[in-house]
Amino acid sequence: MDRLFYNGTIITLEEENPEAVLCRDGLIYELGNKDDLLKLASSDVEYYDLKGKVLIPAFIDSHSHLSNLALTINLVQLNDAKCFDDIVHMISDFIKEKNIPKDKFVIGFGYDHNNLIEKQHPTADVLDKVSSEYPILITHKSGHMGCVNTKVLKMFGIDKNTKDVEGGKYGRYSDGSPNGYLEENAFIGFQTKLPAPNVEEFVPNLLKAQEVYLSNGITTVQDGFVRENEFKIYKALSDMNKLLVDVVGYVDLKDNHNILKDNPDYNKKYKNRFKLGGYKIFLDGSPQGKTAWLSKPYEGESEYKGYPIHDDSAIDNFVKTALNENQQILAHCNGDAASQQFIDACQKAGNTKNIRPVMVHCQTLRPDQIPDMVSLGMIPSYFVAHTYYWGDVHLKNLGKQRALKISPANTAIKYGLTYTFHQDTPVLPPDMLRTIWCAVNRISKDGNDMGKDERITPEQALRGVTINAAAQYFEEDKKGSIKKGKLANFAILDNNPLTVPHMEICNIKVLETILEGKTVWCKN
Repeated sequence: MDRLFYNGTIITLEEENPEAVLCRDGLIYELGNKDDLLKLASSDVEYYDLKGKVLIPAFIDSHSHLSNLALTINLVQLNDAKCFDDIVHMISDFIKEKNIPKDKFVIGFGYDHNNLIEKQHPTADVLDKVSSEYPILITHKSGHMGCVNTKVLKMFGIDKNTKDVEGGKYGRYSDGSPNGYLEENAFIGFQTKLPAPNVEEFVPNLLKAQEVYLSNGITTVQDGFVRENEFKIYKALSDMNKLLVDVVGYVDLKDNHNILKDNPDYNKKYKNRFKLGGYKIFLDGSPQGKTAWLSKPYEGESEYKGYPIHDDSAIDNFVKTALNENQQILAHCNGDAASQQFIDACQKAGNTKNIRPVMVHCQTLRPDQIPDMVSLGMIPSYFVAHTYYWGDVHLKNLGKQRALKISPANTAIKYGLTYTFHQDTPVLPPDMLRTIWCAVNRISKDGNDMGKDERITPEQALRGVTINAAAQYFEEDKKGSIKKGKLANFAILDNNPLTVPHMEICNIKVLETILEGKTVWCKN
């Protein structure tokens, strides 16, 4: 059945500004005025009166972790914790409310030491106040660090003799014994030891997680770190035809390289809405956690610059592997030293333009590094919402000069570089309109200017979460704008982000999400 959208504002991000859009068989069949399109429509056409609302291309998520969002749904939510006592009470209340058996891990997610009164990470001493019987793990909002209680340290044999791992650290008391804090590879490696959820447990949560994206007008979602267990779950969901959005997974190149080779049916092509888009690697940590790898010390530090996850030779080999296999590679780079390591590796590898390598986050990317990215065909995917959520922390940790240049989107535009924006969900909710607001206004939570020179227009910001994001996935011929022949993927908004006052963009609501011509989510 045909569907005709009319009587509203239609933002195509193409040269046309039509009065109406006619959809057929999941595609955009034609654009033009209503009367002319009616002549082309079938007899049972469905009329969709926009009633003055705004039709835009559906948003495209350029970097997040769908499976991680699903995992966090049933965890202790620590986002609102203001102090150590809050964390203790929240976990204690959760155990009582859920009646958790003592042999089950109790896991919390979302604390941010920058928002705690103590201004530091909790330790085992804090979590021991909850219980010495339950194994307890809490994850920092960045996902790069966390803390366990004494029971967990004993369970996994982490003691005074345990050495730090490459690219990670164990927090320690003055006598050298572990204090429960785990950072980067010490934390990430520990997480892999936890029991993995099975498909039956995971499906309901993943369905809920997909709804979160759909409610934000997003129809293409990324899982930015797919290992064996995540792949098995997505494959099962694909086989059961349970995916409500297009999901693009990026395989952990370090430890799960074989997944792409062993599953050609998912290699760069969707099978029931799931495909593998390439590889993912980590080069450093978190700027708000002061583990991002910088070329110059953090503000107030004489020498400390953060640190790399891998040495140069490892990164060189990762990039060469991706290029030799003609696979896209996504590299987590928050610090400018990590960004340079990735740029150098791509330059050594050869012509990377065909694989469109993606530098994920690139918070402290320097303007002088951008010309090299242009020559490499590299796409910066900026976590531009940092300007608001952690802008004040960056002013403190990086100093004003560096902080005002984080996520340099306008510089990328000046050099003609394709750029995208993301929220790294579940670090932040996948709220694209808030992200557009952040890119346009660049104001911190405390109202500080976060770099007027890097502000961009609303249309430029909208491109970063639509047509540019489609190009990042090699899908610009199918998604990202409203054009004849492309998929009929739309979001309907209650106001126009291109014309409202800039400070009001974040107040715009998604009213409906349309995937291939069909409504898949609607605001009550």
